[in-house]
Amino acid sequence: MRYKKLLFALPSLALVAVLLQSSKFADEPKVWTSANQPLHEIEALRRQIKAPVFKNKDYNVLDFGAKGDGVTKNTAAFKKAIESCNAAGGGRVVVPAGKFFTGPVYLKSNVNLYLSEGATIIFSKDKKDYPLALVRWEGMDCMNYTSQIYAYHEKNIAITGTGTIDGNASDLDWWVWKGSAEHGWKPGLPNQKTGRDSLHTLMHNKVDARKRIFGDGYYLRPYMIQPYECQNLLISGVKLINSPMWFIGPVMCDNVIVERVSINSHGPNTDGCDPDACRNVLIKDCYFNTGDDCIAIKSGRDEDGRAFGRPAENHLIEGCRMEDGHGGVVIGSEIAGGARNIYAINCQMSSPDMDIILRIKTSSSRGGIIQNVFMDNINVGIYKTAAVHCNMFYEKPGNFMPVIRNVWVQNLDVNQGGTYGVFVNAYKESPVQNLKLINCNIRNVKTPVKVDYVKDMEFKNVTVNGKTLSAK
Repeated sequence: MRYKKLLFALPSLALVAVLLQSSKFADEPKVWTSANQPLHEIEALRRQIKAPVFKNKDYNVLDFGAKGDGVTKNTAAFKKAIESCNAAGGGRVVVPAGKFFTGPVYLKSNVNLYLSEGATIIFSKDKKDYPLALVRWEGMDCMNYTSQIYAYHEKNIAITGTGTIDGNASDLDWWVWKGSAEHGWKPGLPNQKTGRDSLHTLMHNKVDARKRIFGDGYYLRPYMIQPYECQNLLISGVKLINSPMWFIGPVMCDNVIVERVSINSHGPNTDGCDPDACRNVLIKDCYFNTGDDCIAIKSGRDEDGRAFGRPAENHLIEGCRMEDGHGGVVIGSEIAGGARNIYAINCQMSSPDMDIILRIKTSSSRGGIIQNVFMDNINVGIYKTAAVHCNMFYEKPGNFMPVIRNVWVQNLDVNQGGTYGVFVNAYKESPVQNLKLINCNIRNVKTPVKVDYVKDMEFKNVTVNGKTLSAK
């Protein structure tokens, strides 16, 4: 609360000028005047995003020595199959029915890792199996445990099929590193706090990412899937369970499709799909039942996000179903590079533990411009905190004023609301701009609207608790 008071009492016009300049406030904003505009943009985006195509040749992991007995460690067999497939111009590396225990998998260009019906990949808990790789961890770049499925500077890669990928995390391993009693931690056990604080310090000091060495002794959990600076990525049809941390976290990737994927885990920070500073992303017909945000769009934390200066751009979320999770569709909080052209349509959400339907979270330690956010035809059974939530005070303050503008929500239908319908906590010097709700019906909320600083907010045909609201 002390931070919040300081932020609302900025001491001088000179400081305000610096903050506004740091956010590139002078950039010309887009303002939609009709829903037809974002709808046309969505159709144009569909035409840009294309699934990778693979050579019609299969490489069965059994032919490379793999055994699906759930005991044999198949790391070498998977590596041989993937390298052979890549060397011959690509195709499918097929995992047949069975339980395939393995260390991390590195995906190479033109390889489609295909899980047949009844196939399960189970990842090792042995930390010695996890070499260091350049990864992004909570928006900060470092050398840490490789993700369970990793790729770096590869093109045309996929994970497809109807099988299951099991991260093999539980309160007995991986999750306990969070340092939460809820997930098995007890006083005297190691946790991630010291390592996390160290990574923050290295980032703030702008130390080269490859000199930020973590791994053993730092307890920073790996993600399940993290392609880093890759192009043309497809994840389709598979079931993902028990990730050590975030499930799908592509970093600075172009042309990403995540479709018909089922994600199920209630571990700490087990976000479903968190594209970070990616461009042209489609997340379609997926199911999320997570221990953290279902979908969280990111573009790097603080110095790392600003150094790359790459926004999250052109994301379409369509036909997804969200149950438990801190947020359904989230932008932030690691959003220092900004975000633009984010669309979510035709989704269903419902859970008493679902905090927020559309959540935009940032701070003045992030900065960045979040703009052009469109949400249409969202059906909600029940949520806990807010339907639309914009917060510029998510973490500690800094010298980089955040900007949120051009947010359009229409055809939102909520049966059982929570604490708020609409919640905005913004800077006086940087109000949320052009927030529009159109044709929305939110039932059974305690406080319909709680906002401080907004500019050009509009409610049109918005009903909350049976009463029509007008913006003030």
